[in-house]
Amino acid sequence: MRRMTEITKTELTFYRGRRVLVTGHTGFKGSWLCRILTDAGAEVTGYGLEPGEALNLFSLSRIEKRMQSVTGDIRDLERVKQVFAQTKPELVFHLAAQPLVRASYEEPVYTYETNVMGTVHICECIRQTPGVKSFLNVTTDKVYENREWAWGYRETDRLNGYDPYSNSKSCSELVTHSYTKAFLAAGGTAVSTARAGNVIGGGDFARDRIIPDCVRAAQRGESVILRNPQSIRPFQHVLEPLFAYLFIAQRQYQDPKLSGNYNVGPEDGDCIRTGRLAELFCKAWGRGLTWRAQPDDGPHEANFLKLDCSQIKSRLGWRPRWSVEEAVEKTARWYQGWLDGEDVAALMGQQIEAYLDQLAI
Repeated sequence: MRRMTEITKTELTFYRGRRVLVTGHTGFKGSWLCRILTDAGAEVTGYGLEPGEALNLFSLSRIEKRMQSVTGDIRDLERVKQVFAQTKPELVFHLAAQPLVRASYEEPVYTYETNVMGTVHICECIRQTPGVKSFLNVTTDKVYENREWAWGYRETDRLNGYDPYSNSKSCSELVTHSYTKAFLAAGGTAVSTARAGNVIGGGDFARDRIIPDCVRAAQRGESVILRNPQSIRPFQHVLEPLFAYLFIAQRQYQDPKLSGNYNVGPEDGDCIRTGRLAELFCKAWGRGLTWRAQPDDGPHEANFLKLDCSQIKSRLGWRPRWSVEEAVEKTARWYQGWLDGEDVAALMGQQIEAYLDQLAI
């Protein structure tokens, strides 16, 4: 029997008519999240930069036609204040970030300005905006001090990311905790942070990510090149953490005692080597696609990273639905459909419906 705490199609009606602000809405995860929210009938406002690449999911999905999209920089406090004053959100999902490890080595100041001061600006606007009942800050599994051990990090483990991206997200967590204790909890806002594992899925075109690199190699008719095929990561389909975010924001809105910090990742068996991920993708793609290792002299990246997700399971009843094999198959199917000229919005809708069907089981 379905556990009563799990979110289903019916329970998504919670979002119908509610004012929701999503920062970073033009990004990969933000585009998928806005699609789900608009499907649910929410009044969605997005605040973020123009999509950074000519090829991007936000434009391909035509999601802008279904929501209010505001262009702006999260570092611009006065602009963010204007958006809060105009939209008066009830729920806020903070996804805006500089999200790439390698880019953080190239632009550390910009990374800290965006990921740390951007969080300060959102928290400050929530502090000054009556009526925000639920706030979720989306960070990363890389916020922890990575000791390369074999078991999953828990929410109580030390925060101390190594590289500028990971460390800036650790700082974002600390900013959120401070604002919550000093201002937001007393002001009636329930606050959580969500630390998600590595996500894959259709519509990610970023550089230095494995699946987009696989797709680009397939387009060129070349082998996929992996820098470090032995590194282990908690891979999951993008819809897994997004529905977890929606669930956390909903549940803490209804019961603020459920706010906190939550790891969101796959089952232990789906924490796999990047070489295995490439192997699964090549198999799902077919058409003779292969991969090979080619180490480079790039900056430090963690070799082993795993999450303990027992807290979100025990407190909220959430659990992942798609295995890594299913996640890769869905991802390959999306990209092949896109390359074959299928409608991107329809592809997204089909996969959201497929995931919702799994939630009801």
